[in-house]
Amino acid sequence: MRWIFVDRFLELKKGRYAKAIKNISMGEDHLHDHFPLFPVMPNSLIIEALAQTGGVLAGLSHDFKNMVILAKIEKATFYDMTTPGDQLILEVEIVEDREEGCRVTGRANRNGKRLADVSILFANLDTSEMDAGADNFVFTKQFLALLGVDKALAGTAESK
Repeated sequence: MRWIFVDRFLELKKGRYAKAIKNISMGEDHLHDHFPLFPVMPNSLIIEALAQTGGVLAGLSHDFKNMVILAKIEKATFYDMTTPGDQLILEVEIVEDREEGCRVTGRANRNGKRLADVSILFANLDTSEMDAGADNFVFTKQFLALLGVDKALAGTAESK
């Protein structure tokens, strides 16, 4: 994955819930074009941050054995804009989990206030036609480590 819009996972509850953070920084390329002199994080990238959070949760639900692919943004509602210096808290819950995929609802809060609500559908890629030794290109060990998934899982286990 080239663009990662999640900085760190704070909480992961397998099959249920994920909480992550995204810090908005002027160092991000998209903010120099959207909009000059008034940088705003595009709503599509807020959806992407929520989708990445939900995708990891969906993958965890099946122990990262499936390749989870974003299938559909069912609904997205935005209440405000976010600018450099803001911190987004991304929360995602699984609403429906089936063998072929799952549906999640998510919300982004900025500085304690509701920023966005989404409903996202993910599909599990059928890997039966792939080589038995093929790597999971979605959930690489480096990607999961970068996001602190292992630490979030350990913290969740300690708090039980």
